[in-house]
Amino acid sequence: MSEAKGIIKHIPNSITCLNLLSGCTASLMAMEGYLVNAAFLILLAAVFDFFDGLAARVLKAYSPMGKELDSLADMVSFGFAPGVIALAYLKNAVLGSPSADFVPAELSYPQIALLLSAFIIPIFSALRLAKFNIDTRQTSSFIGVPTPANAMFWASLPLVLFYGNYPLIEEWLSNEFVIIGAILITSFLLVTEIPMFALKVKSLAWKENKIRYLFLITLLVLAILLKSLVIPMILFVYIIFSLINNLISKK
Repeated sequence: MSEAKGIIKHIPNSITCLNLLSGCTASLMAMEGYLVNAAFLILLAAVFDFFDGLAARVLKAYSPMGKELDSLADMVSFGFAPGVIALAYLKNAVLGSPSADFVPAELSYPQIALLLSAFIIPIFSALRLAKFNIDTRQTSSFIGVPTPANAMFWASLPLVLFYGNYPLIEEWLSNEFVIIGAILITSFLLVTEIPMFALKVKSLAWKENKIRYLFLITLLVLAILLKSLVIPMILFVYIIFSLINNLISKK
């Protein structure tokens, strides 16, 4: 019996390790220029991230190690991996290819600075995760955009370009200054003091989950109207609904 309990307590951490493996592989794919593969691996990491917490709750297998491991895995999957996707787009804009070699001797200092700005994302993701671990206000909701939500935005860009025909978005992603602007905005949103509702539910009651249901219904309608273009919009719809929820809560 005790042996079975010992195995059970390791299940959530094993799922977290699958999250980490997905993030590592996503980073590798992005480095090689396979951005669609990287995007799907980040989405897979998000699935594992959801189920490790669910497994911990269902199996009552919480542990301090599990909490730390979860943050470390998230740092790779939702911090470093999206940073490498951003780097690939910057390399495409500056060097002409998402898989071009980073050779400092052949680059000017401004070009090096432009490329390295991609790692603002993992830096601010680390700040976000560290803040979350010590912030007692974030037990049932979030302060600032969660790292998985930010990672979903960056993972959505290759998918939108691959599955849809959007010349304007393709043009934007060929402009290094547009990419840097997106890096700065999304990184700021990670550490902003804006309260964000969590998607985890304790019951299915409408009254307790009204904002969550309306958010999901809105995404469904947008998906029907906009198809794949809805994917990068999810982050901003989430922020808008969080702001609305904050206004309603204050009243």
